[in-house]
Amino acid sequence: MASWTGNELREQFLSYFESKGHKRLPSASLVPHNDPTLLLTGAGMVPFKPYFLGLDTPQYRRVTTCQRCLRTADIDNVGITARHGTFFEMLGNFSFGDYFKQEAIEFAWEYVTEHLKLPVDRLWVTIYQDDDEAFQIWNEKIGVPQERIVRLGREDNFWEIGVGPCGPCSEIHYDRGEKYACGSDCKPGCDCERFLEFWNLVFIQYHQDEEGNLTRLKQTGIDTGMGLERIAVILQDVENIFETDLVRTLIDAAAALAGCRYKEDPQKDVSLRVIADHMRGAVFLAHDGVIPSNEGRGYVFRRLLRRAVRHGRLLGIREPFTAQLAAKVVQLMLPGYPELEGRLEYIQEVLHQEEERFSAALAQGSSLLEELIAKAKAEQRQQISGAEVFRLYDTYGFPVELTAEIAKESGLEVDVAGFREEMEKQRQRARAAQHKAKGYLGDEQDTYEELREVSSVFQGYEATRQEAKIVALVKDGHTLEQASPAEGVVELVLDQTPFYAEGGGQVADCGSITSEQGQARVLDVFRPREGLIVHEVEIIQGTFRVGEVVQAQIDEERRRATARNHTATHLLHRALKDVLGEHVNQSGSQVTATGLRFDFTHLKALSQEELARVERLVNEQILANLPVLTEEMEIEAALAQGAVHLFDEKYGNVVRVVKVGDYSKELCGGTHVRHTGEIGLFRILSEGAIAAGIRRIEAVTGLGALELTQKQGAILGALGDKLNVGVADLEDRVEKLLADLGQKEKTIEKLEAELARGQVERLLDAAEQVEGVAVLVTEVQSADAKVLRQMGDELLARLGSGVILLGSRAEDKVLFLAKASKDVVKLGVNAGAVIKETAKVAGGGGGGRPDMAQAGGKDPGKLADALAVGKQILREQLTNHR
Repeated sequence: MASWTGNELREQFLSYFESKGHKRLPSASLVPHNDPTLLLTGAGMVPFKPYFLGLDTPQYRRVTTCQRCLRTADIDNVGITARHGTFFEMLGNFSFGDYFKQEAIEFAWEYVTEHLKLPVDRLWVTIYQDDDEAFQIWNEKIGVPQERIVRLGREDNFWEIGVGPCGPCSEIHYDRGEKYACGSDCKPGCDCERFLEFWNLVFIQYHQDEEGNLTRLKQTGIDTGMGLERIAVILQDVENIFETDLVRTLIDAAAALAGCRYKEDPQKDVSLRVIADHMRGAVFLAHDGVIPSNEGRGYVFRRLLRRAVRHGRLLGIREPFTAQLAAKVVQLMLPGYPELEGRLEYIQEVLHQEEERFSAALAQGSSLLEELIAKAKAEQRQQISGAEVFRLYDTYGFPVELTAEIAKESGLEVDVAGFREEMEKQRQRARAAQHKAKGYLGDEQDTYEELREVSSVFQGYEATRQEAKIVALVKDGHTLEQASPAEGVVELVLDQTPFYAEGGGQVADCGSITSEQGQARVLDVFRPREGLIVHEVEIIQGTFRVGEVVQAQIDEERRRATARNHTATHLLHRALKDVLGEHVNQSGSQVTATGLRFDFTHLKALSQEELARVERLVNEQILANLPVLTEEMEIEAALAQGAVHLFDEKYGNVVRVVKVGDYSKELCGGTHVRHTGEIGLFRILSEGAIAAGIRRIEAVTGLGALELTQKQGAILGALGDKLNVGVADLEDRVEKLLADLGQKEKTIEKLEAELARGQVERLLDAAEQVEGVAVLVTEVQSADAKVLRQMGDELLARLGSGVILLGSRAEDKVLFLAKASKDVVKLGVNAGAVIKETAKVAGGGGGGRPDMAQAGGKDPGKLADALAVGKQILREQLTNHR
């Protein structure tokens, strides 16, 4: 049997299938951007799902990959058992309508017996219970004895990942020997460690819908998956996946940081395995653009990293360590994932920021959790309540699973159901707040439920003016037959409308609704439920009646301005990815007639150079006057074409795709320009952070961008006039002025220092002896806190032993400084207490250490009184000590 390192095995597998006519493709991201049904890539076939579904035509009929994967279903067992992990590599060969069962089985058998040289007498096979075709191939074509072919049910040998392609499978198992057995009659399918399944051959024949129904696919296919870590266990002759070279190296690195050794302490071994496993996943999640958060895949990332950090703390690692281990992961994985090159710094920054946040949360939350555990035990409870768990999650960022893990170590459980109830209450509060902002809550919600038979059709993609019929009028939650100016603002429903209802970040249209006798101004438009569009209107004159035909007219200029900004967000999204990297993803937006706001995932502020490149890229697409086309299609087809979507957004089966030339393609229901040239000009106003890992850009287009440019030009021109230079020479002139100013400030600082030294000699004469201690309380001529501190240092140094209290007027405020030598502090003098009471007299406050304190006051007129109080306190401190 051959022996291979993990990197050698990966390369050898891919090379073998290349020799069989397969195209080697790189691993896809852990983020399945082309599949909203999956949170993360958990199998090698995920990137090829559109091919199996017949939604796209593959460029190559035979493909081989080593796909990075992440599954968290067994995360609680990671480290505890020898076989559970979250991150793994899946070696695979795929056929898209080319070869099928026989060839797939023959390739696999040739590879494991002739290239890996696994002993034939230790290989077993499982098949799906009804797959007689597979049995015949294994038994008659390959020669595997009937007694080593085991039929298993759907749970074991039918491969599926929820909605999508699926089919029966056949697994190859390796007999590790009787020492791993649980009994004399062990065989594949047993839960013991004797038979290690290492390669799964999936025969893609069906598509499974959300109800579990199976339909035959247009073309069959082959999806195989051999776990790199599992086959490495066999070839490297080690006990488990944690002892293979790509994982054990990380365990040893973590152990070195903790000052321990693997396999010396079973409890520490658990922590070391958790760290090694989770760091692998965390590094690739960061590389693939995921940002730790409390939602979706960001939550998976946060949970992995925080579990790793906590287990590091259990090992005694107190300093941040994840960035250091990330470098080790990259070093180990670089041969198989060259795309890691140049990404280490970014990955380390992501991990370090989250580790710092969790360290702060641990410091606060851990003590609270300890109190909750102690309280539960004192009350003889067996669990921590859902409300308590939710508080830890909501306030300190403790994942509920981590709370459960810590509680379990103390023999307690957590009320997960109660936690979920608290989460739902929070969601309801958020929804209620949103409903209240829109003007529908409580009884009004019942009203919209009464209107469930009423529907509205949006016609605004093409029409700006629409003849329509009033189908409902609502005021304060009650339906009306008619409404007049006396009702003020009412809600009006039309059977069809050109008005865009707020959604997808785009604000609603405004405009007017008129009839023969009535006129109303449209203030807002929203959707309380799918298929119902509600216009919030102010009736100006006349009466509107249910059933009446009206004219609905949007504010066309406002719509055009909004459309310019909306199309610009699509260009901005693509430009940010081009400049910063594919990790950039939209996390929110707001599109109005006056500008746009775009929130996106990125860790640090953009440099001026990066902002300039983004702005230029967007404007280049505007100048290209690209066509903006829209098309409705099934969501799977849209995603197969690479359309960008928001993962947390809910989409129907049919979606609207907005294509901006060949530059951008996104799922979007908003309104857009017809050609990018209509945008006119794009200018960035600002860029900044709004949350951990989330940045925001605000920008303007069209006339707004023109006005900004003109305003900035006017400011530059006015500055040039004041400085008597042209705009082209303004930068040089300002730099010269700043240099001159800096030189003058240094001169002033030097003169002030000399003035302060000049005062020192005079001030020393004012020192008094109180209980044998030199005490100096005086006003000094200084308007600067820095100079005041310099004077204090000089005076105390000259006194050698003593205490000083200085006060200085600074424009409309007063500054105080108190300093005491160490020997005087021992006598009971406390500068912090003195300065606190002194500043109060002048309407201020402050404090500090016993040997040095400073403060400020608001009333310079009370300076003398304040110093007198301070002097008296010093006398009392020294007298009381005596």
